[in-house]
Amino acid sequence: MNRICQLFGIDHPIVQGGMVWCSGWRLASAVSASGGLGLLGAGSMHPETLREHIQKCRAATGKPFGVNIPLMYPEMETIMQLIVEEEIKIVFTSAGNPKTWTKFLKDHGITVAHVISSSKFAVKCEEAGVDAVVAEGFEAGGHNGREETTTLCLIPAVRRSTTLPLLAAGGIATGEALLAVQALGAEGAQIGTRFALTKESSAHENFKQLCLSLNEGDTKLLLKKLSPTRLAKGTFMTAVEKAENQGAPVEELKDLLGRGRAKKGIFEGDLQEGELEIGQIASLFSEMQSVEEVMNEIIGEYHARKADLCKI
Repeated sequence: MNRICQLFGIDHPIVQGGMVWCSGWRLASAVSASGGLGLLGAGSMHPETLREHIQKCRAATGKPFGVNIPLMYPEMETIMQLIVEEEIKIVFTSAGNPKTWTKFLKDHGITVAHVISSSKFAVKCEEAGVDAVVAEGFEAGGHNGREETTTLCLIPAVRRSTTLPLLAAGGIATGEALLAVQALGAEGAQIGTRFALTKESSAHENFKQLCLSLNEGDTKLLLKKLSPTRLAKGTFMTAVEKAENQGAPVEELKDLLGRGRAKKGIFEGDLQEGELEIGQIASLFSEMQSVEEVMNEIIGEYHARKADLCKI
């Protein structure tokens, strides 16, 4: 049996990324109900908001779901205690050292996966005792690793460095892509962008429609002096690119970024002043679908392509 499916108790080796301002209870429960693993994105939620989403997700589906927690979250003690109180069984951590909280989570019977951007960090994950790793390539939306390694280069390198169950992420949104990363050594995929643009995503309609109109090259990895972030075209992206081209120092970029930019763009739909984070793969899609339609399409494509390859 597929180790990812076995580890998380799911039917298909597909995990929905825990994306800020997109991954609320409606999205997570819909993905889980369709046989994947839905994740709530704690990074954009106050603790009590997260508790509300956990309870609503649990009420909406009896299938397994989890929580993604960026390790830069400002109230870590509070959020971890809440995770225990709510008896969450699966946690994906990101943006930090896996050694910090993995033992605490494991001691409470929680399955832990950690998001990485290099094979070096895959080794650290195994040393920290995590149960699975998500290797995320340069193509992904939102915050990226500084290495700028593409998914097709990253997955085989990580596979050589660890025996842990491995999910691929970054530029994966179709059944063919799922099959491709499995051929490289991954056992499943974490998909963000395509789920961010579904009907159940909590992202604003303006944001979804903009992203569904993007062409190749309409996203760029910027803010490298702060935290590399893939942004979609818009007023803010243009301002950041101009500042960086002029050699703006870190403090100037921090002032430009300000506070609440991602919420303004993704959740409130301000396409001029907001920070519009999305992956390169958005350019393949132009129609908003439901989670059920996306899952059925990915799974159907996967099996059809696999059958085709067996004929070659």
